Amino acid sequence: MKIKNNKYIDWFLTKPKTTGFIIFLILSVGVAFTIFQRIQIIRENEHRAMRSTLENLHQNIDQSLKNCYTTTLTLALTINDNGTPENFDSISAQLIASNNSISAVQLVPNGIIKYVYPLKGNESALNLNLFNTPSVKYEALKSIANKKMYFAGPLVLKQGGIGIVGRLPVYKKNKFWGFSAVVIKFQDLLRKSGIKSIDTSKYYFQFSKRNPNTQKEDFFLPIQKDVYENEQISTTIPDGNWKLYLFAKKQIYSYSDLFIPSILGFILAFLLGVFVTNLLDRPQQLQQLIDIQEKMILDNEIKFKTIFDRAPVGIALVDANTGSFLEINSKFCELIGYSEEEMKTKDYQSITHPKDLLSNELVATELQEGKISEYKLKKRYITKFGKIIWTNLIVTSLTKANKKLNTNISIVEDITLQHQILEDLKKNEKQFKSLFKSSPIPLWEVDLSLVKNYLKDLNLINKSSIKVTSYFEQNPEVVRKCFSLVKITAVNYKCLQLLNITTKNELIANLEQVLHTDTLNDFIKQLIAIIENDNQLAYDTKIINSNGEAIDIHFTWNVIKGHEKTFERVIISTEDITSRKRHEKLIIDSRKKVESLINTIDGIVWECDIETFMFTFVSKKVEQILGYTSEEWINEPDFWKNHIHPEDRDWALEYCSLKTKELLNHDFEYRMICKNGAVIWLRDMVNINFRNGKAVSLEGIMIDITKSKNIENELSNSFNLVSKQNERLLNFSYIISHNLRSHTSNIASIISLIKASENEQEKRQLMELLISVSDLLNETMVHLNEVINIRTNIGLATEQLNLKAFADNATKIFSKQLLSEEVVIRNLIPQKTTIIYNPAYLESILYNVISNAIKYSYPDRKTIITLKWLKEKDKNILQISDNGIGIDLAKNGNKIFGLYKTFTNAPNSKGVGLFITKNQIEAMGGTITVESEPNVGTTFKIEIL
Repeated sequence: MKIKNNKYIDWFLTKPKTTGFIIFLILSVGVAFTIFQRIQIIRENEHRAMRSTLENLHQNIDQSLKNCYTTTLTLALTINDNGTPENFDSISAQLIASNNSISAVQLVPNGIIKYVYPLKGNESALNLNLFNTPSVKYEALKSIANKKMYFAGPLVLKQGGIGIVGRLPVYKKNKFWGFSAVVIKFQDLLRKSGIKSIDTSKYYFQFSKRNPNTQKEDFFLPIQKDVYENEQISTTIPDGNWKLYLFAKKQIYSYSDLFIPSILGFILAFLLGVFVTNLLDRPQQLQQLIDIQEKMILDNEIKFKTIFDRAPVGIALVDANTGSFLEINSKFCELIGYSEEEMKTKDYQSITHPKDLLSNELVATELQEGKISEYKLKKRYITKFGKIIWTNLIVTSLTKANKKLNTNISIVEDITLQHQILEDLKKNEKQFKSLFKSSPIPLWEVDLSLVKNYLKDLNLINKSSIKVTSYFEQNPEVVRKCFSLVKITAVNYKCLQLLNITTKNELIANLEQVLHTDTLNDFIKQLIAIIENDNQLAYDTKIINSNGEAIDIHFTWNVIKGHEKTFERVIISTEDITSRKRHEKLIIDSRKKVESLINTIDGIVWECDIETFMFTFVSKKVEQILGYTSEEWINEPDFWKNHIHPEDRDWALEYCSLKTKELLNHDFEYRMICKNGAVIWLRDMVNINFRNGKAVSLEGIMIDITKSKNIENELSNSFNLVSKQNERLLNFSYIISHNLRSHTSNIASIISLIKASENEQEKRQLMELLISVSDLLNETMVHLNEVINIRTNIGLATEQLNLKAFADNATKIFSKQLLSEEVVIRNLIPQKTTIIYNPAYLESILYNVISNAIKYSYPDRKTIITLKWLKEKDKNILQISDNGIGIDLAKNGNKIFGLYKTFTNAPNSKGVGLFITKNQIEAMGGTITVESEPNVGTTFKIEIL
């Protein structure tokens, strides 16, 4: 063979050009392979970068969703045992503040959105029934079926925008209550994911989900075309059934950097071919190759030394005969605390713990004798400072070319921390057993693995709890079979004492002796928990002791960590609550009697917190008085404040708050609005409730005093009406006595003069004067009669009038002035303005006011009269303005509307028109006011109800 090989070698040595060409070909192939590998590395690096980018996005989204799970779980904990959220707004505000990716939170009892925070901007989502809404029904039912939090969407939110809704199904007393939900704006989720940090020049991100209704994949981000479809990666988020894509844009790889190295590689291959050719031609260069080989050996030695010194574990070369240290790396020195020079003066026996030395010597001897090639040992070392450390020791004998050297290599790993953890676990196990036995609560340790396996065989695992419960109810023999598979591994003394049993074996032999009817029925809850892999369970039930006595217990179980999948170790607590149940029944019976007595009281008995004014009790009488139920009142935190009449709300709240701060009982009256919109008067008598000298609550009774208030108001209105009527009659009597006295006095004087006259001419003159005075008296009587008719005309006929059209018709009487352009009447009343009024009165009012404006016009300018319809402080005002001579209100303001009160020298001014106008307006329930300035004009404002 050697001769044959020598022939081949000689052939190559004698053909240097052929050999050089072969070398060139081999190296060219190597260069090509290297370039190919480099391309593959570049592509792999790009793929790794893409995977890293996508993984970061996935982790950010996943972390946001986990934070939302904490939020929904915290929100669900606000629901009390009655299924009512407590402190929803305040807790929701804190949750949103702590998780800035959430825009809103919801509680959805029975699938209907009833609680939203913040409410502003989300009002349209209230009362949305998820089960009646096709777009969200499927994902809501999926969340219930999985009994896990599920993120629906992205979808168009009822309150606007695109978002994601995470719903956690909430169960109360093992019954579905509803959902605890968070709303995340889709853009906020993308922002939190870090999508904006992606290098958009290289990558394109896409977010998709398979539509549960159409089963098509929907994409939620704009689709870009400049991507390689084959250069993409994706990942899924099962909590929302989403899929994340990362696409590489075109020209992602740049191979220009490989062009020069590839050219250089081929040139190098060519040069090496030439070099080999020259080398074979020049044997003298062999010495150079020898030098190169020596350098490579030296490099290898340096590499070994580097690995030896920088290894993360302790490494030492040990003399196999003496145990002395020959070479020690820095990690070994660090573990033991000695320097390398100090270690070389020692052997392994001197630093080994005395208790481990014998076992170490035995295996070392076997290694030395060649019985074993290496050994592994857990042993203790004593450091320079006296500290004991535990290590894993691996010792191997070194060999060279099948020749055994007199040196061993030792590898030492510090396991002090792991050893301490194991010791702590053993100690904890002992403590657990001690606590289990001496616990004052009856405890069981059971193995339910057989039960779980049996349920697996029945194909019930992870099935719907509703279907499984129905199955157990229809197949009670399956429940009993499962009960018989329960394996008791331990019970403590308190458990035996509770059941009046002497030993654990007695209980194991006949476990069914503790069965009560409730026990077996409630055992279904345990089976449901096993099916759903619930590691914790609690409920109240009954068991029977050996004497046949029923005992109320609070049953709880916890699966020991590490056995969550198999249920091999489950700790069960059966706390005796018989006495507590008996007392609870007494309290409930007593409470029912008190509530029955309270509900017979003719008034709303209530109780509320003294700090927050949140009501904790409202008697059933509220339904009879206000129409609301007690639950509606209590469930709405601000019910009392919101249902106080708006005119009474501020002072009532302020008064109650002031008296409460002063810790004074108080009694006040205010109005509230009933469910049907009616307003009633309540008298609220409030007492401060003290406990241990501290005010803790308010108690009181609200009595309906609407009837007495109405009677009081009627009496007050009647009194005011009589007072005003008396005042008017008194004023009218003064007018009559004054005006008629002047006329009768004139008539009496003229008659006496007629009697005393001596000729017919004088008598005729006096008779003409008497006739004139008589006519004036008759005119006065007509005016007085008209005023009386206005004041006594009750129940005037009214009708709906178009004010603008009516005013246009009423002003036609002044057509002569309008045609001569002496007067301009501007009717600026809106076209569709309508009022309910007496037509005759409205015509009289318009005539008197407009005729006065014409009568008292300014002589040097055209008369302009303007009619407007205004709203002033929720009052309807008809405003009539003119630019006449005006009135000096400082001088004549108190007699403008008086009978026969005039303030000009005009011969046709009698002081009757405005007096009648005022009485007509007041008869219709309105008022009239005047604003005027001499030589500028006058404005009358007439209030029309």
